[in-house]
Amino acid sequence: MNYLSFASIASVLVIITSIAVHYFFFSPTMATNGSETTAGEQSKTIYEFTAKDIEGNDVSLDKYKGFALIVVNVASNCGFTKTHYKELNELYDKYQEKGLRILAFPCNQFMNQEPGCDVDIKEFAKKNNAEYDFFSKVEVNGDNAHPLWKWLKVALPGWMGNFIKWNFTKFLISREGVPIKRFAPTTNPSKMVADIESALSA
Repeated sequence: MNYLSFASIASVLVIITSIAVHYFFFSPTMATNGSETTAGEQSKTIYEFTAKDIEGNDVSLDKYKGFALIVVNVASNCGFTKTHYKELNELYDKYQEKGLRILAFPCNQFMNQEPGCDVDIKEFAKKNNAEYDFFSKVEVNGDNAHPLWKWLKVALPGWMGNFIKWNFTKFLISREGVPIKRFAPTTNPSKMVADIESALSA
């Protein structure tokens, strides 16, 4: 056991806990594996979707044509919050001019770690110097999941199935609007650099 760092052990425990929470604290419909079938799943690119921004305005995601995107479900009170907000800020600062955009979707489905309203979330993001795009709070699992998130889960299922296991699951989208890689909550944004640079240079 000496070769395992405390951080590595903690990461494994978080993954196990996340999966357990998903199955035991949420309704069965939230642990679907291929049963969340909607017309949106037939979509080919992210540009076919619309979402409400943090101000409540409908936004067609075709505004992001030509950009590489990170789509992430965020929460204000998660153990991953501090690191993710900091490193997402750093990625945005470094790659914004090269064509990276970040789309943050607040979600309260994981142990109620995003309990505030959109106004509260907007203020939290401002205090944490997040200048990328925030959207209105959504669900990412279950029958009421936002169509975009249903599509993302089918396009890039996780290793346990096509559901979101925890806050800060990240999807990298190509400049053509196609999902190309999924990153677990335990993967810090700084570890995405090589894939981001590849997407930007494609």
